[in-house]
Amino acid sequence: MAEEATTYNYKVVRQFAIMAIIWGIVGMAVGVFIAAQLAWPMLNFDTAWLTFGRLRPLHTNAVIFAFGGSALFATSYYVVQRTCHTRLFAEKLAAFTFWGWQLVIVLAAITLPLGITSSKEYAELEWPIDLLIAVVWVSYAVVFFGTIVQRKTKHIYVANWFYGAFIITIALLHIFNNLAIPVSLTKSYSVYAGAQDAMIQWWYGHNAVGFFLTAGFLGMMYYFIPKQADRPVYSYRLSIVHFWALIFTYIWAGPHHLHYTALPDWTQSLGMVMSLILLAPSWGGMINGIMTLSGAWEKLRNDPVIRFMIVSLSFYGMSTFEGPMMAIKSVNALSHYTDWTIGHVHSGALGWVAMISMGSLYYMIPRLFNRELYSLKLVELHFWTATIGVVLYISAMWVSGIMQGLMWRAVNADGTLTYSFIESVEAMHPFYVTRFLGGALFLVGMIIMAINIFMTISGAKAVDDAKIPEAAHAH
Repeated sequence: MAEEATTYNYKVVRQFAIMAIIWGIVGMAVGVFIAAQLAWPMLNFDTAWLTFGRLRPLHTNAVIFAFGGSALFATSYYVVQRTCHTRLFAEKLAAFTFWGWQLVIVLAAITLPLGITSSKEYAELEWPIDLLIAVVWVSYAVVFFGTIVQRKTKHIYVANWFYGAFIITIALLHIFNNLAIPVSLTKSYSVYAGAQDAMIQWWYGHNAVGFFLTAGFLGMMYYFIPKQADRPVYSYRLSIVHFWALIFTYIWAGPHHLHYTALPDWTQSLGMVMSLILLAPSWGGMINGIMTLSGAWEKLRNDPVIRFMIVSLSFYGMSTFEGPMMAIKSVNALSHYTDWTIGHVHSGALGWVAMISMGSLYYMIPRLFNRELYSLKLVELHFWTATIGVVLYISAMWVSGIMQGLMWRAVNADGTLTYSFIESVEAMHPFYVTRFLGGALFLVGMIIMAINIFMTISGAKAVDDAKIPEAAHAH
């Protein structure tokens, strides 16, 4: 038993890491399929549960919560043990978070295609599943913060601050946005109505981006980039400023999704101003991550894993510049409801979230299974398919979106619209085909990763746990 107490719990980390790759393939495959439907509508086969409206929420839930969520669970459980020099707290509860989260995902995969939905974006799941999510999430918080409380080191490393903020904020967002009155097992109605419902939804929706898809993954950045680069974080002081500025500002940015709606004008303006301020901490974090490579830039030439991480930061910087720009009311008047928004979301989701996750998993999995990575050449191939895929995807959506916005607002001298809506749809077609190709390339990269990881661990005798360094060597 004494021996057991001096080792890390890698079992749950391994489970989440493998499921992140599997759900990544599933979620991205659904995304590629519905992208194909937008180019070739006959692909819904006149079947209700194959329509875009049913599969789109399945895609977003699968890539955000199944792929992204599993990657966050895996890396946070790994990082908190390694940086606190202690074994995971409440291991049965940690195991429950794994099985509970997988059950949530399976229930989502069943209910969403059947059209069982609350119709709130990124929060479509109905109330019984929402309750399960809340229970799993509180268990996650207990495991994570319990581990931090029993740490052997005095210091709490900055990656854990980001993970901790993400866990607390997502709990608040999830519970308050999903307050509902059930009318049956599969149907409920939100306790909010009208503009209040919209405001609560986008307070949730934008902070699902700000905390789930940003703060959590910044935790990955602050641990795995210094590890892979074998360099200290560029500026520890900047990382603390980055943390507090980001946490304070992000929570206010939600109203920028509701420009030119029934939301009070002052609320829209507040959301816009906070979004603009958000540029500073976002770029502070990006610069901190990239400058961690100072003195080791040559690693970019021959290490495709670090390349994943650094390129992901470039996409993070780009999408966090673009977001505040799109929050400006005059820009939003052109971009709102167009494919530009889709391009923006995917520069963050594919370029930043997916690529930092892939880099982190490439670092972590060989260590979890005590194996050498099967093929760096395959990582290289994955890097290029993913990068080219993202660039194709987002550039197609930018061009399509700006064109849409311009066509919709074009008027003749007599004040009539120059183009009918269907003409704008027709003009978008080649860009939808390009988007499909970009997404398909990105999916191919994910499959290459799965093959590489499978070859890495197949036949491997998994070393269950790694020794914990003595507290004396903590610093």
